[in-house]
Amino acid sequence: MSTLTLFTPSGVVVSKATLRLASRRLQALGFEVAIDPDAAARHQRFGGDDAVRLAALHRVAAQAPSIAMATRGGYGLTRLLDAIDWPRIAASVERGTRWVGHSDLTVLQLGLLAHARGITWAGPMACYDFGRDGDDAVDEVTRDCFVEAMSGELEAVGFRTEPGFDALEARGTLWGGNLCMLVSLLGTPHFPRIKGGVLFLEDVNEHPYRVERMLLQLQQAGVLDAQKAVLLGAFSDWKPSPLDRGYTLKSAIAQLRTRTRTPILTGLPFGHVPTKVCLPVGARASLVVQGRDVLVAW
Repeated sequence: MSTLTLFTPSGVVVSKATLRLASRRLQALGFEVAIDPDAAARHQRFGGDDAVRLAALHRVAAQAPSIAMATRGGYGLTRLLDAIDWPRIAASVERGTRWVGHSDLTVLQLGLLAHARGITWAGPMACYDFGRDGDDAVDEVTRDCFVEAMSGELEAVGFRTEPGFDALEARGTLWGGNLCMLVSLLGTPHFPRIKGGVLFLEDVNEHPYRVERMLLQLQQAGVLDAQKAVLLGAFSDWKPSPLDRGYTLKSAIAQLRTRTRTPILTGLPFGHVPTKVCLPVGARASLVVQGRDVLVAW
């Protein structure tokens, strides 16, 4: 049986009941679940002060469970980046630990790539994906993809994109995550300098003009042009403005495509949405497009 530890590296867990529900559901999937002693700690908006969350991160790494899953995202890991013992995190990966999550966990995943090249998993989080109320609250695709990924059976994911990319093929390091968090690492020692990669991105609560601005920053920094392909997931929960006058996320993406030679594909089922696939951050992957069907394999 795979051991799975729930830990809180970023924002505070609002409801202990949600955490307990997530734990029960993960146990029902066959995992031996442990909750880190400080998973429900509280300090301002954080899941414990910086020292508590850093200690939890290192404690989980030392224990090296089969799976280390973040309870939730929010904000907080950026505060810890300079103090993280990256060799300790990498050692846990070498011992078989699969670090899983998205959102704020992006900076841990990319920081590990920058410092030690360990593979982690962009995927669900305990409270967000397994702690929702209702018998059918857990998305089946998210659940099944997660179980397959954690067992080592998941070797590829597929999705539908826009027309215009038929016969595209690419191979390189699969990397990325939350757009805002990735951009926040630019110019720091925690940003992985990956060339010839397949970059995937998502975000939440960011208006299309802000998404465009961050993508342009990546383009102007040379990051986008250095990739073989960019895969855009969900950009959810933003509110239109009266100033938009027809400007949409589609407009933003169209503008970006005029600025880079790198193919930009949409439709990746990943982000702050109920349905999400699991992706191995740092793995060598291949991308193949047939018609509008995209396959990412590793």
